[in-house]
Amino acid sequence: MLTNAQIRAKARESLAGKWKPAVIHFLLYMIVMMIISSVTNKIHYIGWAIGILLEAPLAYGLYNHYLDFARSQVPEPRGIFRGFERYKETLILYVAIIVFTLLWTLLFVIPGIIAAFRYSQSYYILRDNPGLTPMEAINRSKAMMAGYKWKLFMLYLSFIGWALLCILTLGIGFLWLGPYYSTAAGHFYEQLRGQQGQGGSAY
Repeated sequence: MLTNAQIRAKARESLAGKWKPAVIHFLLYMIVMMIISSVTNKIHYIGWAIGILLEAPLAYGLYNHYLDFARSQVPEPRGIFRGFERYKETLILYVAIIVFTLLWTLLFVIPGIIAAFRYSQSYYILRDNPGLTPMEAINRSKAMMAGYKWKLFMLYLSFIGWALLCILTLGIGFLWLGPYYSTAAGHFYEQLRGQQGQGGSAY
């Protein structure tokens, strides 16, 4: 498997010449999320539930939108909303990941963090395997991440310096960091999938 530095380099290579759509699409995602947050914050009793109902398909969409960039594709902006096409599955997956992660967090913070990394590939797996149930995608992610959770943690950690620089730009820099980070995560999945000998939609 490639080193994290090489994975980041592949992400930059994938985005070369494609930064404009990558940034515009991420801006679209952020605007939608801010609107959802603004609306749900005004609905005191059921706002959190409405938030989950809308954020679930968007989470699936964000993961897989930048997996397209990692796969040398330039998706249409509407790709961010692809989760609504598989609404039931993405909602179940999103809620299951939240519940399982929270349950582990009740034991201690660290088990909760480990759980989050354990389930991190579920959205990609669900996308590549339309016949899988959300729980099957979670179980495959758990098996896929065995021995690789620390590596993914270190990949995420390597973006902290960039995040600090983005803060100095009053947050504007996150419009570039978001696609970079998300595309690198997509390449991590691609490397992990290839490392385990899984091609196409077989996994």
